[in-house]
Amino acid sequence: MSRFLALAVLLLLAACGASTPGPDRVGGYVGGTIPLECAPFARVLSGVNLYGPAGDWWWKAQGKYARAYTPKVGSVLVFAKSARLHDGHAAVVTKIVSSRQILVTQANWVHHRVTQDQPAIDVSAAGDWSEVRVWWPPSDQMGVTEYRTMGFVEAGRPSSHEMLAARTPGAIRIALNGE
Repeated sequence: MSRFLALAVLLLLAACGASTPGPDRVGGYVGGTIPLECAPFARVLSGVNLYGPAGDWWWKAQGKYARAYTPKVGSVLVFAKSARLHDGHAAVVTKIVSSRQILVTQANWVHHRVTQDQPAIDVSAAGDWSEVRVWWPPSDQMGVTEYRTMGFVEAGRPSSHEMLAARTPGAIRIALNGE
């Protein structure tokens, strides 16, 4: 009986170190399966009122929104169109971790999922955020693919990590309803 008890304790301790979902988990999903594209979600969450494919937002922002090559909380990181990202991609910056790492909240990086506070790192040679790698929740690690980006479109309204986290569920609902 004592061997069984010892084995049970070891299994429980091993489970404590396992990766489990929770509010502090990197790349956590918000809601369930949600058929939502990145652009409508980023538009509602950030307040950047642009339409069309996300990869065109950089050019459409000219003269309407400030554009930058450094992240700011609440800004939208615009991914360029590519073979993997036919329409580009848009992700909202939720936190600055360092000069080369941010957290983003985005829709459809993982098909039909909204992910919150997912790491993205600048892997560009110049440190100008022109190439990034993004956390990949299905593997629970940083993705290996490098994606070309255009820069950051700034919403022009103050945002904080807390404000964006609180607005995320409502942004999902509004974007799904097409408002």
